[in-house]
Amino acid sequence: MDNKLSRGSFTLPGEAGYEDLTLEMAERWGADVIRDSDGTVLSESIMNSGYSIYSTICIIRDHNKWIEKNPDRLQQCFLMTSPVVAKDASLTVPLMQDYFNEQFRINENPDSLLYWQVYNRTSNEEVPRENWYYEKETGSVVLKDITPWHRYTVNFLAWRIWEEISMYNHTTNNWNKEHLMPLEPFYEDVQIYLLNWLDSWCREHPKTRVVRFTSLFYNFAWIWGSRKENRYLFTDWASYDFTVSPAALNRFREIYGYSLTSENFINRGKFMVTHMPGNKAKKDWMEFINDFVIGFGKKLIDIVHSYDKLAYVFYDDSWVGIEPYGERFPEFGFDGIIKCVFSGYEARLCSGVPVATHEIRLHPYLFPIGLNGVPTFMEGGDPAKDARKYWIDIRRALLREPIDRMGLGGYLHMVKDFPDFCDYIEKITSEFRYIKTLHQNGSPYQFPIKAAVLTSWGKLRSWSLSGHFHETHMHDLIHVNEALSGLPFSVSFINFDDIKKGILEDFDVVINGGAAESAWSGGPSWEENEVVAALTRWVDNGGVFIGINEPSAVKGFDRYFRMSHVLGVDKDTGARVSHGKWSFEIAEEAGLLPAECFISPQENIYLTDGNAKVLKADGNIPTVTVNFFGGGMGIYLSSFTYSPENTRLLLNLLLYGKKYSLTGNYITGDPYTECAYYPDSHTMVLINNSNEKRLSVIPTEFGTVRKEIEPYDLVFLELNEEI
Repeated sequence: MDNKLSRGSFTLPGEAGYEDLTLEMAERWGADVIRDSDGTVLSESIMNSGYSIYSTICIIRDHNKWIEKNPDRLQQCFLMTSPVVAKDASLTVPLMQDYFNEQFRINENPDSLLYWQVYNRTSNEEVPRENWYYEKETGSVVLKDITPWHRYTVNFLAWRIWEEISMYNHTTNNWNKEHLMPLEPFYEDVQIYLLNWLDSWCREHPKTRVVRFTSLFYNFAWIWGSRKENRYLFTDWASYDFTVSPAALNRFREIYGYSLTSENFINRGKFMVTHMPGNKAKKDWMEFINDFVIGFGKKLIDIVHSYDKLAYVFYDDSWVGIEPYGERFPEFGFDGIIKCVFSGYEARLCSGVPVATHEIRLHPYLFPIGLNGVPTFMEGGDPAKDARKYWIDIRRALLREPIDRMGLGGYLHMVKDFPDFCDYIEKITSEFRYIKTLHQNGSPYQFPIKAAVLTSWGKLRSWSLSGHFHETHMHDLIHVNEALSGLPFSVSFINFDDIKKGILEDFDVVINGGAAESAWSGGPSWEENEVVAALTRWVDNGGVFIGINEPSAVKGFDRYFRMSHVLGVDKDTGARVSHGKWSFEIAEEAGLLPAECFISPQENIYLTDGNAKVLKADGNIPTVTVNFFGGGMGIYLSSFTYSPENTRLLLNLLLYGKKYSLTGNYITGDPYTECAYYPDSHTMVLINNSNEKRLSVIPTEFGTVRKEIEPYDLVFLELNEEI
């Protein structure tokens, strides 16, 4: 590897008290930046060591003294009690019984009580206010004159008295530290305080080059329960549940001309879950919060710039309201974005944001325990194995779109007893720098196929659903995103309004899928005949529509899948149990289905007219089908789970749909290996995604390349006319 590729583009977490280790690892991993982490500081000797300094701030945290003097400036959220069955005409409902009392405290203020609601969940009706009252002494709501044997819940406002990331870090690392509280910036006095605080902070940190905002104001929703058996009651990384306050709700009413209630957020206990399509109230509230976050956030960023420092934002934790793929994101003026990544689609999410610098934070985090609760940097842990697992998926995406920097987070002293981890990070930092150089010389080759993923959220949720891969693994589209993140195609994300605006003509393939009624399948958007007609016309003119799981599903029509005429399949929801079903034989398409690909069956899928070709089935249930429609094609997969074999299946289907050869140039003959070719550098990168040595045969414009590659390895091959 060239000497110039051994340094730079790497951010190291430093730690006071471990100066020698910090400088040793900075040299070994080729760091050009040293940063602090939550719970650590950098000593003067580290700050004066010649490295650029990143400083981490969480703007709404570390203000406990001010909050103690202004306790009504804490952040809040709506909570709902578990349903309780009334056995007679009265009922007492304790509010905090189900919730972690170190995270929440009931907001008993009069302006809070105005937004409380009690619901009869059996009849789905609100209980009139004259039929209930709050009993402060017991922290309960008392109901009277209600219907026996019906279920009742209470929606109430609660202060969040422990900021969730501080809470997680604290409990994970067994810290004996002060619980940090989240400050609500919607109030003018809080804004004045924070502007002054940041100005002083910038003045007191002259050696800081980059101010890394740990996002901005509002955390993703993370509601903890009172019992360890179900500690995480609700988690959604794109939810707006933690953005409410009486002040914000009142201001919303003034601007939008109508009031929101607690039930708009509670949503029958579902909260503002991203997996469901957003209604008008939800979309208006998101727009309202986004407007506030941009307006006040820009003032903070302007202060950072006034001190000749750069402002980066961490796209995790308190990121809600920032919306990096929203049309207004550039108004912030951020200089860079940092994304913690476990997977390829998260790397692609980072790379597409309109900022100058894109940085990924690798995993595992330098903590004793990982996010899934198993040992990492402690006895029983294997951080080198963890790092390899994440890197194997991440690097596929890095080959397709550039990332400028990478780094680690956490407590550096954790690596002392794990030399194999240190060796592996040294290896992948060199690989990363080489890949970055290839991108700087020119883009990799890709097939001239433009794919669009169709969801209710469209571009706003590009390369994402509502969390990391390990949290949203059950959703087909997150697996599709992961597979697409490393494939040689142009990928965009569109919504149903885009279709009505005529955007389909820009694409060759549209992918739609997920569970019925979800934001990913589309839910009520499929009731619009204009959308169905536009997609049908587009397929007839040569487009390829790929449906997965329950694509275009909506109730109320003759078919459950609105695009069943294109797909050639539909799902029986129970109304067709007496109808006959088409028999079929498996159609052979040489090379299309990798030997080990696996598609789980979706119950009650049937052929609509017998014309669809069944490529794969589970008994009498089709799992992969192809249906020719006019000049185009409908392709159906009953499910999709990310794996090397299924990724190759998706690659093959996109090529097959647009009539490209499955064995063309720069397609490896082995599904466990992949390659990317950079024409301007005459270099091909070959990766092995398996734990076995693989022989890969790759056709190129210079001839056929045959290369053995070690397990999980990556090699760079120079291509020229002599091959």
